[in-house]
Amino acid sequence: MPSDNFIDKAFSAMSDVVMKVIPTDQKSKDAFKYYRSGMAAQVDGNYAKALGNYTEALALEEDPFDKSYILYNMGLIFANNGDHDKALDYYHQSLELNPNLVQALYNTGVILHFKGEQAEEANELDEAERFFDLAADFWKRAIKIAPNNYSEVQNWLKTTGRVGVG
Repeated sequence: MPSDNFIDKAFSAMSDVVMKVIPTDQKSKDAFKYYRSGMAAQVDGNYAKALGNYTEALALEEDPFDKSYILYNMGLIFANNGDHDKALDYYHQSLELNPNLVQALYNTGVILHFKGEQAEEANELDEAERFFDLAADFWKRAIKIAPNNYSEVQNWLKTTGRVGVG
């Protein structure tokens, strides 16, 4: 079902213009069309369709930077569905291609922190600390890139003594 959202329609119209103006090969254009369709499906909550489109885009896309965003969006879907291990896998793949993808760094930290909380609740304190330290490492990388963002994380790092450079 097409989205009635004005922003989605404006993005689609601009994307069509950009794809006609910028000289790219057909494979790149097709990859972008699948990516755009995946984003629209994701916004509509149709995650299966979004994943299908992202998978097609990933198979066609050759630019590592663009692939990193496809992988990141796939990670978002798995995170939203509670499959944190699969989400982490996609975030890590996106970061291999684009180590400065701040959203993937931040979201990886969020999942690792959540795993730390789960371990803490299960009284697995060493495991909890390991996850919290890993979360801190990813969050410090994100903050290094976007120092004016993530104030709650910055406060958590300070209050837990994890502020040092990672």
